[in-house]
Parts: sequence; structure tokens; C-alpha cells
Amino acid sequence: MLESSRWHDNNMEIVDQTLLPHEVAIVRMNTLEDIEDAIRTLKIRGAPAIGVAAGYGVVVAVRNLMKTNTLRLDSIEDVFHRLAATRPTAVNLFWALNRMRKVVANTGVNDGQTLVNALLREAKAIHQEDKELCLSIGRHGANILPEGGILTHCHAGALATGGIGTAVGIIRTAHEMGKSVHVYADETRPLLQGARLTAWELEQLGIPVTLICDNMAAFLMAKGKIQGAVVGADRIASNGDTANKIGTYSIAVLAKHHNIPFMVAAPYSTIDPSLKNGTEIPIEERDPAEVRGFRNTQWAPDDAPVWNPAFDVTPAGLISAIITETGVHRSPYNFGD
Repeated sequence: MLESSRWHDNNMEIVDQTLLPHEVAIVRMNTLEDIEDAIRTLKIRGAPAIGVAAGYGVVVAVRNLMKTNTLRLDSIEDVFHRLAATRPTAVNLFWALNRMRKVVANTGVNDGQTLVNALLREAKAIHQEDKELCLSIGRHGANILPEGGILTHCHAGALATGGIGTAVGIIRTAHEMGKSVHVYADETRPLLQGARLTAWELEQLGIPVTLICDNMAAFLMAKGKIQGAVVGADRIASNGDTANKIGTYSIAVLAKHHNIPFMVAAPYSTIDPSLKNGTEIPIEERDPAEVRGFRNTQWAPDDAPVWNPAFDVTPAGLISAIITETGVHRSPYNFGD
């Protein structure tokens, strides 16, 4: 399976996810501007993957500062500030940047190459840790994942992380354990991550998958086709309220009504203990053009008013379990304790 980002041949490379599934393009990131654009435009996406990419991105940016003789604490801080501004909701981005900032503080800027080497070691450590925790999430989640129809929303697979994925990692592990699962993948408007990425990735893995429109989930549940729902997360408040791709809240409400377990899978670093509840989670709003059409096709009037939040917040009371690398967490959630 492709890695969302990697350090290869002494450079940062990513898979351009905006081109999938029809084109698999590996793109080299040479500048801070390249990395900012890749995160903002969703060439790389998924909270854990953004964190991994941010780590490697700091290495690229600091190495360029060294080459241009502009390596100073203030210029490095500008790198952190610019990367932090790319996407406000995914807490893994800030978690990774804080780890890289500590390396700068401990190493200093007197020897540029020493600093770059230290930053690269930390970025690789972040990546390796994500691979390992995805495996742990997969094992914990597979043990409680019911057999039968499993509903997903958006994409929380290998391309959204540094490893096998979170929600998809659970499904993949359950499949490898011999559990009988059939995934129903919401297409996930407006950017179709479920259709373009989840369905494609599951096909690559040989896991049975059926693609559905977002508005078909309720009918599938009513017909008894869904035995469980599992999604990823971009930020989790201390009380368990969870921000994930817009439309997740609707699925959780439907699952509650139909008495279907609704599970969230994410690394523990996605939990933000500084936030009491989901009302404090910053919600990114994106370009109206994403709703008016897709790629080169537009189906709405040019001047149609648009509201385009990238995420919604699912209240903790609707979540059956939050699965992290530390285990399966059940309500009441007290991650701030």
C-alpha cells in the first residue's frame, strides 16, 4: 500500500491524493510553499498523515533556510507558524509541530546540519510511531468490530495516516483475522474521499466494498444491512466530543436511532485535553467552489451562496467506543483527567 508521505532519496515525497483513483502521482516537496499548498489543497490529508507530513516539512524548510544562510530562530518560528495555519481542525498537525519545536529548542541553530539531522530523526520517529499505533488501533478495534455490513465515512486508511490507517486499519485487521465484513463506503461530499480513496483502497486490499451516496445510509440501516459504523477523527475533546469530516454527525444520529454501534478510531494524539467539549473545536471552512462542483465540472450557479464547513462535531453520547492505540474507551469519556 502506498504511503501518504515518506522520506525518500533524502527528500520528502507525497502521494497527490487529489488525483486518485485514476492517477497515482508521487510528488517531491522541495519548498515550504510546496508543503503548505499540499496540506491546504488536500494533496495530503487525514489528521495523522498531516502530522507526519508536517514533521518532514519542517526538515525541508529548515534545510532550505540553512542553504540560503537565513537559519535563525525567528525564521524557523515562521516555518512553524505557516504550517500551523494550513488547517486549523486537525490537532495532529499542532502535536507534530510542537515535537519539532522542542528539537529546535534542544539543539539550537549554531550548527545547521546538526539541527537538520536532529529534526529528520524526530520526523522519522513520528512516522514510525504512527505506523505502530495504527497496528495497535487495528488490533483493538478488530476485536469489537461486528461481522456483517460496516459503514464508513470519508477516508481513514493508509493514505490518511503513516501506517495501515485507523478506521480502515480496523476493518483491514478484522478481515485478516477472518471476520466476515462487507464495507459500505459513503461517497463523502463535497470532495468524495469515500468514493475516490476508501473504495479504491479497500479494492486494493481485496476487502468487499459497496459505494453508496451519503443520503443512502439511513435506508441501508433500516433494511438491516449495517451492523456497525466506524470513522476516523481530526480532533477529540476531553469529554469525547469528536470532530470528523462533515456528515459524520448525521451517521452517528442514524446509528443511535437504529441501535447500531458507532465507533471512532484515532491515535491518542488526536485527543485535545485542553478542550472541555466539542463547542471549543475550531471548524475549518473551505472554498465554496468545492460545493458548486468537482474538478472541471460545475453544477451550481456561479453566484450560489455556499456554506462549506469541512467538519462537524459528534457528541460523545452518540459514540459507542473511541479506539486508540491504548485500547477501547467507553462512555463516560474523561480524557482530560
